[in-house]
Amino acid sequence: MITALQWYADQGLDTCVLEETFNRLNIDPLELQCKERLLNDDSAESVGLNDHPQNVLQQARSKVQAQPERTFLGKSEAYEEALRLANQVENLEDMAKLIAEFDGIAIKKTASNMVFSAGNPQAQVMLVGEAPGADEDRIGTPFVGISGQLLGKILSCIGLERDQNDPQKSIYISNILNWRPPGNRTPSPAEIEVSLPFIERHIQLVSPKVLILCGGVAAKTLLGSDMSISRLRNSWHNYVPVTRGLNYQGKPIPAIATYHPSYLLRTPAQKKLVWEDMLTLQSYRQKNLQKQAEI
Repeated sequence: MITALQWYADQGLDTCVLEETFNRLNIDPLELQCKERLLNDDSAESVGLNDHPQNVLQQARSKVQAQPERTFLGKSEAYEEALRLANQVENLEDMAKLIAEFDGIAIKKTASNMVFSAGNPQAQVMLVGEAPGADEDRIGTPFVGISGQLLGKILSCIGLERDQNDPQKSIYISNILNWRPPGNRTPSPAEIEVSLPFIERHIQLVSPKVLILCGGVAAKTLLGSDMSISRLRNSWHNYVPVTRGLNYQGKPIPAIATYHPSYLLRTPAQKKLVWEDMLTLQSYRQKNLQKQAEI
């Protein structure tokens, strides 16, 4: 049974469903909250197995009604609030706390953990991906699943490790979104828009020498481009924040776009192109380090 469950998890089937079918177009939000309360409330252990389902549901309904509902901001309100908060934060610790408490993105309700970052924040290279997956959501760390393992092998080939203390040999990793979209779906434009002030302020606080934009969502979002990842890769770009109203006085950051490792798992033939991108990055870093040594 454990092996079967693990196989389901590996296939992305990590969400439990009810045994009985119901009309999803006619859901009572209060009843749904009651069922979630029954599953999560410690007091549910005191409910007898022989209690009538309607009586049990009524008990949960009373508890839910007695608590004030936590509302989420609308899209425009959420963006303005995200921008205001991003401009105020001054360090990574406060940034992580701010994102964890921010109620302007609805997928926070369906995620298990906020996924902020991994690696050395003093690293010269920062990688930005799309959004957490199932493993990342469960553990609370970006790129720890199968695609993360592949990413680690790719980066190690050019001398970069997330666990390195040396800023020249380490890498810092984050995502556009800090919460996992349900079912690993592609983030919606609204979710990206609300998350953008946070990740751009995140980049400012880290202040890397080089950016790796991993995947089409990250590349198009941070470069403000509508071109495909196949056209954006294999060339250098100058990254500057695309969020209007975000305080920024720094210089443009050299950025290179490449395919996401999850895409490589589906299309292994494209690994050759990612290797070319990594060699381009390695060559740039070697030249840059040499210039610094001469200075």
